[in-house]
Amino acid sequence: MRPETSTLLDQLHATLDSIEKVMDPQALAATVRELEATAGDPTLWDDPAHAQAITTQLSAAQAKLRKLENLRGRLEDMPVMYELAEEEGDTALADEELTDLRGAIESLEVTTMLSGEYDQREAVINIRSGAGGVDAADWAEMLMRMYTRWADKNDHKVDVYDISYAEEAGIKSATFVVHGEYMYGQLSVEQGAHRLVRISPFDNQARRQTSFAEVEVLPVVEQTDSIEVADSDVRVDVYRSSGPGGQSVNTTDSAVRLTHLPTGIVVTCQNEKSQIQNKASAMRVLQAKLLERKRQEERAEMDALGAGGNASWGNQMRNYVLHPYQMVKDLRTNLEVGDPAKVLDGDIDAFLEAGIRWRMAQQSADAAPSGQSS
Repeated sequence: MRPETSTLLDQLHATLDSIEKVMDPQALAATVRELEATAGDPTLWDDPAHAQAITTQLSAAQAKLRKLENLRGRLEDMPVMYELAEEEGDTALADEELTDLRGAIESLEVTTMLSGEYDQREAVINIRSGAGGVDAADWAEMLMRMYTRWADKNDHKVDVYDISYAEEAGIKSATFVVHGEYMYGQLSVEQGAHRLVRISPFDNQARRQTSFAEVEVLPVVEQTDSIEVADSDVRVDVYRSSGPGGQSVNTTDSAVRLTHLPTGIVVTCQNEKSQIQNKASAMRVLQAKLLERKRQEERAEMDALGAGGNASWGNQMRNYVLHPYQMVKDLRTNLEVGDPAKVLDGDIDAFLEAGIRWRMAQQSADAAPSGQSS
């Protein structure tokens, strides 16, 4: 085995050891056994909501345990795989497996960094077109496709709550939920302004156009969050759902618009056929927005007391350049790739991982005593 390969395997063993200290496979196995026993109780489904919560927890715990066991087994097999490959005089397949294994272990390592109060939650994503006219509306729709493609590739269900279509092309805004554990923790690093530079497909003179779209990421609110919304504080308007070309459910007043009177926050939902379902979905988004507002106010108070750093990432966090050259560059992490098409098709894991590591470094720097580096 080549010395550099042996060194890399030692590093991966050390990384996986540290991951297992955090995730504790023995404790996970015990949790799986307990949840399996609970799930086997014939009376469990007498309370469907509780039963759903148990089965969801069981599925998540089983998936974590399987991933840990799979990575450990693959890592233990690598020396034998290289020994056989070297006997045959071709280590290409072994090298490919090692590269893939390294990526999987480093990706799981990033997950262990997600220890924030809401990181384990599902994510509500709001996308709004910004400066750039019709190109910005088209860009907002491209971003929505990027995130939904990423979710689809990673087997995460997406529920679209609302889309406001632009007149010529694209969307003015969209709200959707990405389901799954740690979706907020992973996707929250995408919050900010995304800038696109390209030859405009809407310009007869084929001129270069710069356009912007804003991405907002919120944690899904749970019953324990204590976000009370009084009925008297919310104005409810109903209207007919709409879509491009008259598509969608547009024969009844099923779409719902909620206006939170004390803050002026407006939320709409039209994806469901029932007005009641749309109102419930819109209320979840409204509560998520109010929770985020509460967090920002608390953060501002702490910052005023000198207890925290500035969490704002500025107005522009990533550039996507399609002309005159091909590049996607994150302005916070300096991660740069030369294949925008692949990124826009949902291949954003490298940006998510780099963003999480960057955020951890920022938090460590903010937590360090004045005059000390982290």
